Amino acid sequence: MAAVTDKMPFMEHLGELRVRIVRSLVALLIGLGIALPFSQKIMDYLARPVQATGNQLVFLALTEAFWVQMKVALIVGMFIAAPGILWQIWAFVAPGLHEHEKKYAGPFVLIGSVLFIGGGVFSLKVVTPFAIQFLLSYSRPGLQPMISIGNYVDFLMKFTLAFGLVFELPLAITLLARMGVVTPAVLAKNRKYAILGAFIAAAILTPTPDAFNQALMAGPLIVLYEIGIISARIFGRRPKPAPVPTETSA
Repeated sequence: MAAVTDKMPFMEHLGELRVRIVRSLVALLIGLGIALPFSQKIMDYLARPVQATGNQLVFLALTEAFWVQMKVALIVGMFIAAPGILWQIWAFVAPGLHEHEKKYAGPFVLIGSVLFIGGGVFSLKVVTPFAIQFLLSYSRPGLQPMISIGNYVDFLMKFTLAFGLVFELPLAITLLARMGVVTPAVLAKNRKYAILGAFIAAAILTPTPDAFNQALMAGPLIVLYEIGIISARIFGRRPKPAPVPTETSA
């Protein structure tokens, strides 16, 4: 498979990258424009886990609530723009693919978008509500929480984006297998290290130190890794047959 850099000069390659980045930013701006009118309702929805504990969000600066609402719209716009951004990623690497490999553009964009959005939904629906309840359980008489809306949204968005990216693991594994960088056999052989890595990543990324919330992230990571192995077996590059030795006459 010829590399992209083999088909175009270095500066032209950089120009192509710039075009794809600009178009990705345009897709992001379109997503922002779609999300912005609904940002207040989205913010009200995000505040529910805190309100369910009997607490309220506050803002500590005059402009904090405004900028947080803009930030929420931007992050939601990123999820809306995911298909367009993934399409630009595909368009950037497509010149280095064989013709029969370019037919995977649609599945790449569709599956990548579903995984990214699914990871964000999993974070908001499963992980962060448990984390919020756990962290607010430390309140007691004489120690009452006063949660800034800015800190709260940063807390939510960090893990929402992290889970969205983590859920792309099967797609990343499939692409690496398709490029011949990894093989299903190597992935299966290193399964125990992947499981260990999943729990280490969960310990770093989850907002609470309890084992339950760490398992909520490590479990999906392990499942996604196994899905990646299956996908690599189906769509990965087939190994080249060993050359048959030719007999030479004495």
